Amino acid sequence: MEHYYSLNRYLKETFGCKVYKLALDGGFTCPNRDGTKGTGGCIFCSDSGSGDFSVPVGGGMDTAIEKAKQVLARKHTEGRYIAYFQNHTNTYGPVEKLDGLFRSALRHPEIAALSVGTRPDCLPPEVLDLLEELNDIKPVFVELGLQTIHEDTARLINRCYSLKEYDDAVRRLQERRLNTVVHMILGLPGEDGDRMVRTAEYIGRSGVQGIKFQLLHVLDHTPLARMYREGAFEVLSLEEYTRILEECLMRIPPDMVVHRITGDGAKKDLLAPLWSGNKKAVLNHINSCLERDGIRQGARFIPE
Repeated sequence: MEHYYSLNRYLKETFGCKVYKLALDGGFTCPNRDGTKGTGGCIFCSDSGSGDFSVPVGGGMDTAIEKAKQVLARKHTEGRYIAYFQNHTNTYGPVEKLDGLFRSALRHPEIAALSVGTRPDCLPPEVLDLLEELNDIKPVFVELGLQTIHEDTARLINRCYSLKEYDDAVRRLQERRLNTVVHMILGLPGEDGDRMVRTAEYIGRSGVQGIKFQLLHVLDHTPLARMYREGAFEVLSLEEYTRILEECLMRIPPDMVVHRITGDGAKKDLLAPLWSGNKKAVLNHINSCLERDGIRQGARFIPE
């Protein structure tokens, strides 16, 4: 029995086959990096903008797609693909650039859908118009990096936008019927389990279609790494992470797609938690605990 509504199940139901994500780098930056709203980016983010495994599209879209497919080739051989513009803020640029990149990806015959990672404060009307138009060609997923609903934590991580801006972006995305996925991080400095669960509850009630649970990774050469070395916070143990994740899963709607239950950073830069480096073992542990504890997504969900 499934304990949560996985992305794998959703994609098979939607497309009728196995679908894999191809991480692509569109060459964007962020408003909290270039000085528009701040500098340095979010404190946990590497120089690649959380896109350590993405393939640059500068050499042409078809070439980038083929290179991204080769990354998966040793594990996956059949199916279709989602063009995932992953790192930095992929709607932070001229709409003409976005139009060219996204359409060129959607023209590829093996691309089944488009996924765009962005920020709530980088969705002006002309970008939403474009995404809505593209959604009529092939499905479009819009991924928002919320991470937390708590404003003190948002300031600490240098997110540089407010919860009100998130609410407004979700409203406008839903008006245009764009499938919206929200990222949250478990283990941010200063947050206990209750605060993390409240973020999950908020996302669950905000009307979006999907959620990504991400473990906080401390990567070298980031402001977070300096804080960690100074002893400013402690990372979660695998047992703590699993327990909080279980609580979060029970408090989101049963039909919300869970796009991820953990994540892994580049091992060459990973400082902590080191247990996260063995992704297969982590997933096996989590799934074993979900079974042991009888966890069911939505079991404690309370709609507004």
